[in-house]
Amino acid sequence: MSNDDGKSRESEVLLEVTFRQCLEEIPPDRSVRVVDLQTFKGSGGELYVRLPEVQHVCDSDDCNGLRMYHSESTLIWSTDEVQSTILEYYCRNCGRQYAHFAIRFEALLSVSQSGRTANIVKFGQSPPFGPLTPARLITLIGPDREIFLQGRRAESRGMGIGAFAYYRRVVENQKNRIISEIAKIAAQVGADTKTMELFETAKKETRFTDSVKMIRDFLPQALLIDGENPLTLLHSALSQGLHDEGMTDGHCLLLAQSIRTVLGELAERISIVSKDDRQVKDAIKALKALPKP
Repeated sequence: MSNDDGKSRESEVLLEVTFRQCLEEIPPDRSVRVVDLQTFKGSGGELYVRLPEVQHVCDSDDCNGLRMYHSESTLIWSTDEVQSTILEYYCRNCGRQYAHFAIRFEALLSVSQSGRTANIVKFGQSPPFGPLTPARLITLIGPDREIFLQGRRAESRGMGIGAFAYYRRVVENQKNRIISEIAKIAAQVGADTKTMELFETAKKETRFTDSVKMIRDFLPQALLIDGENPLTLLHSALSQGLHDEGMTDGHCLLLAQSIRTVLGELAERISIVSKDDRQVKDAIKALKALPKP
């Protein structure tokens, strides 16, 4: 790296973060200033960087949530040149899930009590960067998990049009799955045969909006969100086209966030009602099994 490049890097106004924050919170392709690198010199004078533990999503059956990840290695850093490397971490809870971070160390700037300061670029990671998505929501959307996560990553980067397009695709693709889960709750709360047949008819409609119109008045009260029908809310958002007037990237981002929030809350309420029903049935079964006095 030339001296001019080094001066340019040093003059940049970068977000100051800890090394852990860099790995956990910073999206790919962004340069930051890490202010707490913990280093030590080896016997040959080489510089080693200690890797911090990080919190990351583990989707193994044993974890399925945020867990602490650990790396057993230290990083050798030559301060005379730019260095790119891949850091390997593993889940401390299950020991089976791995996470990798591709980073580039650039200019070493200073040393303080909290550690060394350096410019670092995180240019990739696996699993991909993005906030935790509740397992219940992933269960609701089923086969379109990866498409939804692409939308989630687009949303986290402020890419409204992309996020909206991905989320709309998920809802339309999984229309029947969503309706089936709602129908199960309707059956649990005592919906009559005619209502259950209406849910089946709605699944045969090719368009999500047409399906919603058929069943929106028969949604179980337990699934209402702040008194509002989640299907109607989704219909309102999805009925807007990407090329409609006023559909800016910012507007699409707000719609995408709303779609994700409503889907997540619907998944949560479906799970709670289903769990309550199972607990009631288990309690009744246990009481009936008691010996008669």
